[in-house]
Amino acid sequence: MTPDEITRYARHIVLREIGGPGQQKLLRAKLLCVGAGGLGSPALLYLAAAGVGRLGIVDDDAVSLSNLQRQILYSTDDIGAAKTERAKATLGQINPHISVDLHPVRLDASNADALVGQYDLVLDGSDNFATRYLVNAACVRAKKPLISAAMSQWEGQISVYDPNTDGPCYRCVFPEAPAEGLAPNCAQAGVMGALAGVMGSMMASEAIKVITGAGEPLRGALYIYDALYGESRKLSLSQRQDCPDCGAIQS
Repeated sequence: MTPDEITRYARHIVLREIGGPGQQKLLRAKLLCVGAGGLGSPALLYLAAAGVGRLGIVDDDAVSLSNLQRQILYSTDDIGAAKTERAKATLGQINPHISVDLHPVRLDASNADALVGQYDLVLDGSDNFATRYLVNAACVRAKKPLISAAMSQWEGQISVYDPNTDGPCYRCVFPEAPAEGLAPNCAQAGVMGALAGVMGSMMASEAIKVITGAGEPLRGALYIYDALYGESRKLSLSQRQDCPDCGAIQS
């Protein structure tokens, strides 16, 4: 590390769980974030500040006025601009030492494997089950850990899905998408803006732990946070032997 980097990351380096070796791992890490919205915004900001060396961003959307209540990567002047372009500009201002790959596309069955295969770790901040299942299956095939979070109204949830280390994958826990109308998106149900900051920051925290080996990431556990009443709980998760995505790994 250069003298500038040593100063920039000093508060990480003095942490015994990270130290110089852990910070070097962060600098070498390649991380893909699917969705640069409410969850992706704070996660990317903190991961850029932490010195994750290469960040990939998948998002085909443009900034809209309704985004600004919670998507803190963007400003009023960014309305109408591509999220990936504005995200790169903001992250570069925070940390000029990292590189940011732009993927201004919608992740689908035709590109999921190619996108996931370029990175060490994937964060999923998408807002629909179809994308979450595609990301999960691609991560299982590529043997890449997946950090997935979701939120609605006042409640958020997060877990690290990594069946290659004896934990469940996303489909083990959520085998089928809920019926139409049972899981409305943020536009339909609403979401408290600061909740995105809480959950996105937790995604960044879990990513830092996975990359550096610090502590115990949320493998095999689902953390649920209720912002309305200031309560949280953690549920134990297990693999499903008949899971269509990761069942072959277990057999």
